Amino acid sequence: MAIATLNPTTGEVEKSFAPHTAAEVEAILDRADKANALMRATTFAQRSAWMHKAADMMDAELETIAALASTEMGKTIGTAKYEATKSANGMRHYADHAEQYLASESPVDAKAVGASEARIVFQPIGTVLAVMPWNYPFWQVIRFAAPALMAGNTGLLKHASSVPQVALYLGELFERAGFPAGAFQTLLIEGAAASKLIDDRRIRAVTLTGSVGAGSAVAEAAGRNIKKSVLELGGTDVFVVMPSADIARSAEFGANSRTQNSGQSCICAKRFYIHEDIYDDWFAAFLTRMQGMKPGDPFAADTSFGPMATASVRAEAHELVEDAIAKGVTVHTGGVLPDGPGFFYPATVLTGVGPEMRIFREECFGPVASVYKVASIEEAIALSNDSDFGLAASVWSSEPGELAKLQDQLEFGAVFANGNTASFFGLPFGGVKDSGYGRELGQFGIREFVNAKTVWTA
Repeated sequence: MAIATLNPTTGEVEKSFAPHTAAEVEAILDRADKANALMRATTFAQRSAWMHKAADMMDAELETIAALASTEMGKTIGTAKYEATKSANGMRHYADHAEQYLASESPVDAKAVGASEARIVFQPIGTVLAVMPWNYPFWQVIRFAAPALMAGNTGLLKHASSVPQVALYLGELFERAGFPAGAFQTLLIEGAAASKLIDDRRIRAVTLTGSVGAGSAVAEAAGRNIKKSVLELGGTDVFVVMPSADIARSAEFGANSRTQNSGQSCICAKRFYIHEDIYDDWFAAFLTRMQGMKPGDPFAADTSFGPMATASVRAEAHELVEDAIAKGVTVHTGGVLPDGPGFFYPATVLTGVGPEMRIFREECFGPVASVYKVASIEEAIALSNDSDFGLAASVWSSEPGELAKLQDQLEFGAVFANGNTASFFGLPFGGVKDSGYGRELGQFGIREFVNAKTVWTA
């Protein structure tokens, strides 16, 4: 894929970029390697001050950088501003909490292990390669970069080829804020070149958010090189509504979840399991909400959601809908590829989805909801868990016992009760099964890329 800003609203290329040459990649790797000694010598207080400055710079440049995200991947200007602000606040979180997250621990009685002192210290491991997607072009990067840098590591960003201007901005941000030269840099390279980079001994670990295929390739390369990897590979996330739930509120939240970011969100609802006792009322409310969600110009104030990010992403989502239509699904709204420029796709609601349809198993990365009627909480749990993925789930009930059962038995990395799934600075984020392994965010996230060193003294 060409490295270019292809405006998804117009379908026109606005700016193209030449990939880094082999010599340029080598120079970037060398700078990162040399920066490791400089970063290791810094204190938490120094890194915190630089991180706070970088966050303040993002706030000061909010209008400009939000417009970049809206132009490059089509998210509404309001959600772009929210994402950039969240990213800045996430940086402040790690600036203020990294030292606490990485404080040395003494988990055992030193005498019990024959020592006068026995503790665990957490130290940086070196250069971490991040392969990041386009759907949240700031937040996906910052939730890796902020903890990695605060831990004393250096980072290399291979961002999606469709958001090069955001990638270049982030590649300069941290050095502008005071971090040592080479501490965080952007690589403008094709996707296949990223896997080859893992062979380089100067890369000590890799993290990827993307498809199962991309994750498999990165995991294979990391395993071959005995290097740590963290993968987040999407999901076919569920939204379960029981009879005691607030029908109007859950329907509103469900429609917002399915159209958030034009449906291009790993953790937002895709499969809706609604108890038969409230199905008709809930579905009517949900359908009305979805019909009111209109795609449009991401810079217009009255736009519900913008275009999809690329022509290929829209085509993949529509192929799943067409496959389902050919096999007998009922389309209640949407499902038609619109005419005109840009990569727009309507909010779409399907019922009658069966196992013979691709969308039953595959992640649909677009504003398409598959709604199912279930007879019991047990059926909802069984259908929810009948998936190769397990990233996040949203469950709705006013019965504490039902919520406890759902949160305990659903096989996902996160289960949110009476609210939509989200990522939070201080809570671990990640999935199970084909959704990947390892965690981002919070104490678990920052400790993924450190050496948990045992220090023992006789």
